[in-house]
Amino acid sequence: MPIFLKMSGSITLRSCARYLVPFTIPRKRSVLCSAILQRYMSSKIPGVSYPKTESTSPPEQLGLDGWKITMKSSVQEDVSPVSSSKDEDPLAAIRELIDMWRLLGKEVPEHISEEELKTTMECVSKSSKKKYLKYLYIKEKKKKANQIKKEMKAATREKAIREQLLETTKEDKEQNFLFLRLWDRNMDIAMGWKGAQAMQFGQPLVFDMDYDNYMKPKELQNTVSQLLESEGCNRRDVDPFHLYFCNLKIDGAYHKELVKRYREKWDKLLLTATEKSHVDLFPKDSLIYLTADSPNVMTTFKHDKIYIVGSFVDKAMQTGMSLAKAKRLKLATERLPLDRYLQWDTGTKNLTLDQMMRILLCLKNTGSWEEALKFVPRRKYSGCLEISQHSQELVNRLKKSKTFNSSPKGSLNTHTQKRWLK
Repeated sequence: MPIFLKMSGSITLRSCARYLVPFTIPRKRSVLCSAILQRYMSSKIPGVSYPKTESTSPPEQLGLDGWKITMKSSVQEDVSPVSSSKDEDPLAAIRELIDMWRLLGKEVPEHISEEELKTTMECVSKSSKKKYLKYLYIKEKKKKANQIKKEMKAATREKAIREQLLETTKEDKEQNFLFLRLWDRNMDIAMGWKGAQAMQFGQPLVFDMDYDNYMKPKELQNTVSQLLESEGCNRRDVDPFHLYFCNLKIDGAYHKELVKRYREKWDKLLLTATEKSHVDLFPKDSLIYLTADSPNVMTTFKHDKIYIVGSFVDKAMQTGMSLAKAKRLKLATERLPLDRYLQWDTGTKNLTLDQMMRILLCLKNTGSWEEALKFVPRRKYSGCLEISQHSQELVNRLKKSKTFNSSPKGSLNTHTQKRWLK
């Protein structure tokens, strides 16, 4: 405890200032001073009210935690049905995966079918899926490029046609032509009149359609293509044949393919299609079956006969079928004189149906074998025989005949003697 000295007397404070000894306030007085100071401070500064200790955390913290909990629960509720739906439908999950890869800029097709989705689902690894989708992407890209090329070609074609029409109209306006212009519609009408006249007054030409069982589907399609070409060539000719499609079974292979090619024009064709045989329609004496295997050579075209052509294309070269059929029906057979006019060393002597049609039409109109055999493809023979050689053969035949020796002996000598005497 510090010692407090009690000063007394008349000693002033100033004189004794340097001799003051430090001292402390007693305990009771210090407590009293602190209480007074506390009261003074409480009177100057307003009091701050604090919440009671019962509420452990502020209300804002409680609201944030609750919001977090509710959001987590809502997300779990939203995700759970989607995951279940994905588990139920794996194709939808793969489709969503493909859409996500497309958004990321990967090489994925825009349109994909159900079968392609199944194949992608069957892929084992992720890299295999990517490779397959890239293949589909390239395929789709090529398809789009080809479609664009087709559209561009069609646009250029239409533009060229329009320009040509404009040029023709300008020329028609500028010039006065001597001849009339024949449009496509007028040509069709004219060909229709010719076909109708051929059906009434034209020479018949029969196509035997009884060979559908001997051909493969590809060969049958080639045969029908040749028939279409033959019919078009006959329709455009000056003097067409009256075409007969005999032994054509309804709903057969030939009939289905012809209807597929002609579509709605099949019922409007100016020809006769029947299930009957050519033997039932025409007398046997007027029928001639044209086949490359026939021993008889066709010398001239006979306008009073009916020629039969077998509708048959065979890459395996089953020779003798048409000849055997003609013999069974007891019909006359002939073959074209190809060896007489052409050097037929390398190629086969079987011609297509459209080539036979052109040859017969040319023979019918001109009667010249040299003109008719120009329709034989040049790749099938090495060249034409010289006319002198052919004429020499005719001369040799004439020498052997009786007509050459009908003149009396010595007539030539007497004629020459008279000439020299003059």
